[in-house]
Amino acid sequence: MSKSTMHLGIITAPGYAQKISEGLKNSLPDLLDYYVDDNVEWNVDYITDALTGATEDSSEILGATLDKREEDGWDYAICLTDLPLFKGKRPIVAEAYIEENVALLSIPALGSTPLIKRIRESVLQLVNEMYFGSTEEEREEAEKRIQSKREENYNEDHEELRNKSSKRLVGKRLVDRLSPMQRETPDDEESNIDVRFTVKSRVSGALRILTGMVRANRPWAMFPSFMKLIVVAFATGAYALVFPTLWMLSSNYGIWRMLMLTLVSITAMVLWIILAHRLWEGKRNSVRDYLRKLYNTATLMTLFVTVAMYYFLLFVLFAGAVIILIPMGMLESQVNADVGYVNYFYIAWTATSVATIIGALGSALENEEVVLSAAYGYRQRQRYEEIKQAEEEKKEAQEEKKEAAEEKKEAAQEKKEGEKKKQEGEEKKQEA
Repeated sequence: MSKSTMHLGIITAPGYAQKISEGLKNSLPDLLDYYVDDNVEWNVDYITDALTGATEDSSEILGATLDKREEDGWDYAICLTDLPLFKGKRPIVAEAYIEENVALLSIPALGSTPLIKRIRESVLQLVNEMYFGSTEEEREEAEKRIQSKREENYNEDHEELRNKSSKRLVGKRLVDRLSPMQRETPDDEESNIDVRFTVKSRVSGALRILTGMVRANRPWAMFPSFMKLIVVAFATGAYALVFPTLWMLSSNYGIWRMLMLTLVSITAMVLWIILAHRLWEGKRNSVRDYLRKLYNTATLMTLFVTVAMYYFLLFVLFAGAVIILIPMGMLESQVNADVGYVNYFYIAWTATSVATIIGALGSALENEEVVLSAAYGYRQRQRYEEIKQAEEEKKEAQEEKKEAAEEKKEAAQEKKEGEKKKQEGEEKKQEA
């Protein structure tokens, strides 16, 4: 018996969401067999569209997703967006419009980890909702099927889906116990939404969103841009290491002073990067106030993570330099006290903080485009520009087509008039 074919389209915004969809490519068809219907051959297509990542309105995203589904002839379509979405002040994790077989998933609302597994489970649940329906009876039927699959294939793969209910977007993990999601069926005023998943608590929801946005900003992707700063800071600090002043300072610093120096140096670096590369979203930008605050907080957190990575690498370099450059005996003679390797640790720590402040401030990061991409507002403006350019190109193409049609019409009219004059000439000739 031949299987029927179903086409699922995954639409992503440019950037991190696109990279995630590439990671789903090989696993989804097999998982759809297990979790939805194994009598269907599942084909999954992946496309990137700036429109689905350029608006914070979930209804507009679903509308754009529906247009793409109809345009490409898919049976189902799901949009993965890297934008935070809200219903009032509650974070939206996912929505589905079952009548039209379209759904959306807000990646930041899933939190930071384990992200790929959670996205995969969410996509499977949304397809299951669209395939079987979202009423209580339809969910019970879907649950019975899932239970039978568990009993039949208990020793096979898909262990990650064993404990997943047909009513939950993702399987229960620690983060979902601390910050639970809720499934809700919107009222008649939202006729185009059949099921929605939100986070119950505003506080835990905000933490989910922020950690998810930081993950979407990929702090590690920005780290290579710090190579120039590391060279400058290390050269400055290595020069300072040959003078006893730094040794004596570190021997007199307590742990709280060291921690304060670390916090000051990292904060100074973060603020400098924000100012130097204009990463702060001001009120003049066309972003709603609470979203602007969210974007700015995510930018701060992303930069703190990246600068902390930079600080740790610099500390490792200085730890090696201290051991090589400073003999234990000379250190003991300068600080007039018993010394040990803990002194080397404190010297490297002090040098790292001082070098961060003195050597790195005033320098610009190497790849500004990578740095700017860590700011949600910048990415949004880039996508708006892409959409605007695409619309202008489409308008130009339509105008060119219209002009070509008019020219063709004029040519046909001229030809018709020429034939008419020729016919009139022949008639006059016959009369003569």
